[in-house]
Order: sequence, then structure tokens, then C-alpha cells
Amino acid sequence: QVQLVESGGGLVQAGDSLRLSCVASGRTFSTYAMGWFRQAPGKEREFVAAINWSTNIAYYYDSVKGRFTISRDNTKNLVYLQMNSLKPEDTAVYYCAFKTRQLRRSYYLRDEYDYWGQGTQVTVSS
Repeated sequence: QVQLVESGGGLVQAGDSLRLSCVASGRTFSTYAMGWFRQAPGKEREFVAAINWSTNIAYYYDSVKGRFTISRDNTKNLVYLQMNSLKPEDTAVYYCAFKTRQLRRSYYLRDEYDYWGQGTQVTVSS
């Protein structure tokens, strides 16, 4: 089993930056990819970014391209989400996700991921 713990959320103003972190523990030798999703109240959980663990290639949702950067520290089982130029519409609970198996369809899909963290709140005021 894999455990994920997110941190780094908070309350910021529009235009500010935050850096989220996610630590993975357990059977992390089977890592295929890790990603970030977010969920606003009353809305579906949506894809933000993902990174393939072997290739280090990153994938982003269109609305965050150029503003968010996902990265990893392989030796520490750690994934980051650097969020710049934050907007009020970025307000959500951000979840770290862990994928163990080969990609089936798309990094955008929640069903691709096997484990989830508890989430960290990001609030952006205008």
C-alpha cells in the first residue's frame, strides 16, 4: 500500500504563489506516475498536472499551463506543485495522486490513479 501526505496549502491573494508538496511512502517502488487533482465545493475533482516517474515528462491541464509546474525528487519520493500567478478560480482542495500501473487512456482521468492523499486547501482571494 502507498500513503500520500500533502502540505503547503494556504490563503493567498491573486497573483501570489504557493508550493505544494506530497510525500509518498509504502510500496513506492511500483510508481508509474504521480499527479495533482483539485476539487472545489460542489464540483467534480479535476486534473491539474501529472509527471511520469521514469521519463520525468510532465502533463498539464490547459488552464494551468505556464503558471503551474510539477516536479519530483525521486530519491525522496517527493512531488511538488509550484503554483504561480494564482487566480481565485484556483481555489480548491488539492489532492496528490499515485499511479501504479501503465497508462490506459489519459493522465486526466481520476480512474487512472490508485492512491490519494487527504488533500490540502488552497484559497485565493481577489
